[in-house]
Amino acid sequence: MQDEKTQALIEEFLAETEGAVSSGTGATADWREAPLPEGHKSGFVAIIGRPNVGKSTLLNAFLGEKIAIVSPKPQTTRTRLSGILTRPESQLIFIDTPGIHENPAHKLNKVMIEQAVSAIPDADVILFVVDVSVKPHAEDLAIAELLAKKSVTQPIIFVLNKMDKLPLPKAQQRVESYWELLPNYVDSIPTSALNGTNIELLLEHLMVHIPEGPRYYPGNQITDQTEYQIAAELIREAVLHYTHQEVPHSTAILVEDIEARENGMTYIAARIWVERPSQKPILIGKQGQHLKRIGTEARQELERFIGGQVYLDLWVKVKPKWRDHDARLRELGLT
Repeated sequence: MQDEKTQALIEEFLAETEGAVSSGTGATADWREAPLPEGHKSGFVAIIGRPNVGKSTLLNAFLGEKIAIVSPKPQTTRTRLSGILTRPESQLIFIDTPGIHENPAHKLNKVMIEQAVSAIPDADVILFVVDVSVKPHAEDLAIAELLAKKSVTQPIIFVLNKMDKLPLPKAQQRVESYWELLPNYVDSIPTSALNGTNIELLLEHLMVHIPEGPRYYPGNQITDQTEYQIAAELIREAVLHYTHQEVPHSTAILVEDIEARENGMTYIAARIWVERPSQKPILIGKQGQHLKRIGTEARQELERFIGGQVYLDLWVKVKPKWRDHDARLRELGLT
């Protein structure tokens, strides 16, 4: 029976890869002012998983728009981020959470884990995202044990992500090894969030468990993040792209000013924090070339987000041990 279930799941995924697309909002402005239809559904969906399994990519795929930064580096997501998908008949509020990992090295890491765990009680449905292209990690098991507690009563859907990277000869054993982690899951969908495969199917299965309710946010709102928060994250994404080893984890972005100028350009002033003086020249580079590359990539993303020209003013500042400093974490909005 288990073999047949696994085979059906794999065949379903392969069929979907032929015309994989992201779902997007599928919405136009005309219905947003209309009264809610009878049976309108709304709910909160927690996206849970260890670092680098594709949670933020999944959120962006649901919305059809990039609101969460992505990077191959672990612990890219540092705080809870809400993405709002509104359609005429429903509104889903997805809570993208930091990756739950073992042995947090800094106060920042502890705060990240607390934020991820705190999303569970508020959710109507939990998406447990795993990377099926690799064997289950100890962190996957730890999350499964957390979700298996009696206090977690919400339906849990396994999101078997990165299915496109899983060789077919290994598919059955690998999929079943994840199922064994959490026998009380209610559903399981194979996906490739990066390619948009099975995103609409996952939404359909998810809606089965969403209760009827009102619209919590305006129909044209796609996130609860402020302009300052989104700008800081887009700059940090560029820093992650151009830095390596410990440097990207030691950096933070504080956006100090966003101002619309008379010439139609948006002025953004931001400071890149590093923990040690030796990290500052690494970020700046010879004759400022490294910082210039970071600024160029960040500016392009900011212009896409704002929809106009941006002048980005970047400076690097040393803030010793900011990851373990309560006041610094509060200043960054991380607590």
